[in-house]
Amino acid sequence: MRLVIARCSVDYAGRLTAHLPSAPRLILVKADGSVSIHADDRAYKPLNWMSPPCTLKEDVNGEAAETGAAAVWTVINKAGEKLIITMEEILHDSSHELGVDPGLIKDGVEAHLQELLADRIETLGEGWTLVRREYPTAIGPVDILCRNSDGGTVAVEIKRRGEIDGVEQLTRYLELLNRDPHLAPVKGIFAAQEIKPQARVLANDRGIDCVVLDYDALRGIEDDKLRLF
Repeated sequence: MRLVIARCSVDYAGRLTAHLPSAPRLILVKADGSVSIHADDRAYKPLNWMSPPCTLKEDVNGEAAETGAAAVWTVINKAGEKLIITMEEILHDSSHELGVDPGLIKDGVEAHLQELLADRIETLGEGWTLVRREYPTAIGPVDILCRNSDGGTVAVEIKRRGEIDGVEQLTRYLELLNRDPHLAPVKGIFAAQEIKPQARVLANDRGIDCVVLDYDALRGIEDDKLRLF
């Protein structure tokens, strides 16, 4: 990953046009080729960005010299859209090798809930069958993929605390899974020990069922069948 802190202006030319006036900003260039421009007043969302695949051309002598800039970066994606970063002053420029990220590891409660439900998937309904735990997708693994008694595919997302971001995560999974003709139509279940009212409203609006889990009760039942509360 390359980190550049520079006083710069940014121009986007594509389906729309946008301009960021000159100011000190952080520019990230990731190993996948993506380029994003960040300010210091927001948690994580960039001011502007270019998603991969894209190419980065750095000009320090040609256009940069003519305009008096320290450097001009032009980022172009496969659609021909351009992100032009004009740097008047470069304050920092460093590159770091981060290696392969191990990914998100669920806490013990969520991982155990997933294990319990996968082992006794019929607790979600009589005649239900497990397809797979940690079902892989291009945007991350679905906690549990199963089939209901009618043979329909169901994706289950498990959280210790069910909030809006968990519903959004499941929504993204469902959108992707429903593109697969071998799985579609895919329904969703949002399962958590506690589900916030706003998350429940959003889930219901998107046709996602909510299930509240009692972790202690699930752990304490060793035979027959588990219970969902």
